[in-house]
Amino acid sequence: MKKRAINVKGIPVTVVERHEQDYISLTDMVQGFEGGSALIEQWLRNKDTVLFLGVWEQLNNAAFNSLEFEGIGNAAGRNSFYLSVKKWIEATGAIGLHARAGAHGGTYAHKDIAFEFGSWLSPEFKLYLIKEFQRLKEAEASTQSLEWNLQRTLAKVNYRIHTDAIKEHLIPPVLTKARISGVYATEADLLNMALFGLTATEWKRANPSLVGNMRDHATLEQLVVLSNMESINAVMIQQGVASSVRLQQLNGIAIAQMRSLTAGRAADRLLKTGKKKPKT
Repeated sequence: MKKRAINVKGIPVTVVERHEQDYISLTDMVQGFEGGSALIEQWLRNKDTVLFLGVWEQLNNAAFNSLEFEGIGNAAGRNSFYLSVKKWIEATGAIGLHARAGAHGGTYAHKDIAFEFGSWLSPEFKLYLIKEFQRLKEAEASTQSLEWNLQRTLAKVNYRIHTDAIKEHLIPPVLTKARISGVYATEADLLNMALFGLTATEWKRANPSLVGNMRDHATLEQLVVLSNMESINAVMIQQGVASSVRLQQLNGIAIAQMRSLTAGRAADRLLKTGKKKPKT
């Protein structure tokens, strides 16, 4: 589970990723308020809170039990009414709130709900919470963009090494410029076939509305593998390995590396959905 932290008016507040969405620790949020964790239970007893939670679930959770919610909503507001996060989840199948046990546990809520809770605690606190959360997301977006651009640049550098190896070892002397370009295109498509399973022309024919080429639309993992493959292919070209042999070997390398790079992400998705990681 991806875990980060933001500082809201001197209070460290944990942000985790669940269901591919950001969840904020309500337990951390109440640390600066008198009453502590009891404030979460007090907030849940509020009829307006229950109605808000119900509407949020109906909009975001196809499996939400609306019949159970109706009963809880009718009872909310009474002096004897009590609602815990565990009871709410078990009764309705809600996904907006989450309770974690253990030393780093606590009550977490989807950011929409956490902002609503922050407003209930203090309008000022809510504004600071939103500001710091936005700062976190902007920093993450910047980092991701930088990482993607770094890999894209690395791919371009290795592509230059790759084309230099082609020029030195594959192109006979006194070839026309058109023929030289054809050799470059052939080697580029060798890598395209090994990694993407089709040539640049085939990709463009299948995606006429997309701007750029298949490498412009590649994932970060594909760019990493492409960068590695270009270096390996350059070495094999220098060794005089035939193109058919290189294609087969590079395809095997691409499959193995993509499996390795995507295995962690696939496992994370399984954990987020409550499924067990498959045995390998």
